[in-house]
Amino acid sequence: MIAFVNAKINIGLDITARRSDGYHDLSTVFYPVGVHSGEPDNPDPFADALEIVECDPEMSEGAAYGSDSFLMLGRKVDCPLEKNLVVKAASLFRRCIRARGLEPLPPLLVTLRKHLPDGAGLGGGSADASFTLRMLNDMAGNPFSRGELVDMAAGLGADCPFFIYNECCYASGTGERLEPLPLDLRGKWLAVVKPPLYVSTAEAFAGVTPKASDFDLRQLPGLPIREWRGVVKNDFESSLFPRYPELPHIKSALYEAGALFALMSGSGSSVYGIFDNKADAEAARSIAGSTQSAVWLLRL
Repeated sequence: MIAFVNAKINIGLDITARRSDGYHDLSTVFYPVGVHSGEPDNPDPFADALEIVECDPEMSEGAAYGSDSFLMLGRKVDCPLEKNLVVKAASLFRRCIRARGLEPLPPLLVTLRKHLPDGAGLGGGSADASFTLRMLNDMAGNPFSRGELVDMAAGLGADCPFFIYNECCYASGTGERLEPLPLDLRGKWLAVVKPPLYVSTAEAFAGVTPKASDFDLRQLPGLPIREWRGVVKNDFESSLFPRYPELPHIKSALYEAGALFALMSGSGSSVYGIFDNKADAEAARSIAGSTQSAVWLLRL
């Protein structure tokens, strides 16, 4: 079984409260981007490739973990095997199968070819984990409902529950409370700009002062995209932009290139712009030269 794993962007991100457990409540809109759009003419591939097949562990070339083997290809991710979210998802699914008293899956070879950038606020690792849960559930005959998969995913990371839905959603709580939102950006173009810097989640949250949202992001479907600017915000920008001046530079350059709307995604460090058409989006490629950033263009 093979799946192509898409990313997400955050359209707005308000940090609304600090919880007693040390986590934060937030308000955001998750929008899937990449191969999930199904458009064949996206000029830039933007997906990880995940393959899960039955195997004889003794014949596998992957690194063994429990009864399964894992092979990580493509862009190198500096992460011990036991902390890799795909490995953790597979282990979690096996524990849930045992707890349910169901027949266990045979030994598996899980191969991940990594293309999506990490440390970008695009949810690449979270998506890999959630797609692993979904694929294993299919292989096991779908013993778990979507709600149960969401509960599993919530234990792996804040962005993981969204990728069980993998459709535009309004999210609250730590990101686990999801409401499908009828926001349709099909036909628009997206430029994603990832500068060569890494922003840790801890660093991003350290500079944020939680406060109530000024705008209910569930109203986005009724608001023209050009009117999002100045209304829809990412609370992480206020603390991270002064520290990393290339980030506001990229955002300004996207608007200068003709973006209808631009924002940093998640806790960074990628910044995206939404454009009316491909010609306007192509102008965003010039940002790469001045910032040494990677730039992807995607049709939504």
